[in-house]
Amino acid sequence: MAKKITQRTKYPMPNQDAHERAHNFEEVALGYPVDIAVLEAQRCIQCKNNPCIAGCPVEIDIPKFIQQVADRDFEGAWHTLMERNVLPAICGRVCPQEEQCEVKCTLGVKNEPVAIGRIERFVADYASMMKFTDDTPPAPPSGHKVAVVGSGPAGLTVAADLAKMGHGVTIFEALHKPGGVLVYGIPEFRLPKSIVEREIDGLKRLGVEIKTNHVIGQTFTVDELFSELGYEAVFIATGAGLPNFPKIPGINLIGVYSANEYLTRSNLMKAYQFPISDTPTIRGKRVAVIGGGNTAMDAVRTSLRLGADKAYLVYRRTRKEMPARVEEIEHAEEEGVEIMLLAAPTAILADDRSRVRAIRCIRMELGEPDSSGRRRPVEMPGSEFELDVDTVVFAVGQGANPLIRNTTPDLPVNKWGNILADDGTGATQKAGVFAGGDIVTGGATVISAMGAGRKAAIAIDRFLRNPSVDGYSPTDV
Repeated sequence: MAKKITQRTKYPMPNQDAHERAHNFEEVALGYPVDIAVLEAQRCIQCKNNPCIAGCPVEIDIPKFIQQVADRDFEGAWHTLMERNVLPAICGRVCPQEEQCEVKCTLGVKNEPVAIGRIERFVADYASMMKFTDDTPPAPPSGHKVAVVGSGPAGLTVAADLAKMGHGVTIFEALHKPGGVLVYGIPEFRLPKSIVEREIDGLKRLGVEIKTNHVIGQTFTVDELFSELGYEAVFIATGAGLPNFPKIPGINLIGVYSANEYLTRSNLMKAYQFPISDTPTIRGKRVAVIGGGNTAMDAVRTSLRLGADKAYLVYRRTRKEMPARVEEIEHAEEEGVEIMLLAAPTAILADDRSRVRAIRCIRMELGEPDSSGRRRPVEMPGSEFELDVDTVVFAVGQGANPLIRNTTPDLPVNKWGNILADDGTGATQKAGVFAGGDIVTGGATVISAMGAGRKAAIAIDRFLRNPSVDGYSPTDV
């Protein structure tokens, strides 16, 4: 007999009050309490085909851990998560489950899908509170050494998996704290730094060594990691950190930021605490953020918390085409962000001190679909208008950091500067060098980067044990 559905919608996530949270950096989503997590887990119908697993890039046994929560076996649920995901507290907060596992949920055909991400977060946070430990012994030391370049989600995942396989792993991180985009790109109110630190501590307990302030391409080249430091394999996970700017007048004015710089100053360098922290930032009173993705949402919501009286989000398509998570868009509007759709900047205007005084925009309409499948925005002649702002933040995509490709000439890249790597293994055409995450795919999700890390760990392990196997295939790149 099929399970009777009594709760057709997800149990709501408790959130900090919108008016209050718009003025602080404390986490917005408060997490499910125990009883609500159990009730939400009990909505799962435990269907036979388990389509949710296919929607997860790291292939977590979702029905199993959901059922364990439904049965109040929280420790068992945590162990199930940790079999495939070393960063469950992070993924439960920032992964777009609604586009991955939840969109596959059978319950979602006629009702709202199970809140898989919210339950995952609950399990991870409960495990931390109860101090659950993983007693699974790692494999015996293999004697092999692997260098991981970058400590974002792909780098952390490959490092953890390789350490469990018995290999010696060192992560080289360019910044002063590990975590990559998890610490410099995602604001405290969406992903507290303490959560990232907690997950990284788990890697250290596995024996992973983390060296910060090491810029590969300057401190050491990729070749020197092999020749001077004795590593047998290198995994490159440097992400996509080169900001894009449109070619419009005024782009070099004081008060114009890339989202990368704006968020790094606030998130990692705690500019919002200036002068307690020694990283100043311009606290704009009227801020325009250009873009429609999650990074744009993070930037515009950060501007409110830095004291903006007015925060605009300018996006050239309609709300339907916005790549940001629906939840983040709703949170932004609740906090007072004004979203201006079908508009694009044409110039940034200066005052007499070369500071931003306004941004000139033009109205857009949607034409025929472009290569992304979305309808192409087309300018409407004579529709220009100005916004009175003192700060402009561009969140219109990022490219590949060129440092490694410029110092590793025999490492092939595509026309955008992304490293060419096999989709199934992460292997590049350079022997012993693997790559994954945004440096290969361009900007993507945390969980997709982790999926690339898991695949690469298997391939690196195979390579270390049989160096004649490189796993590279030009298909898929």
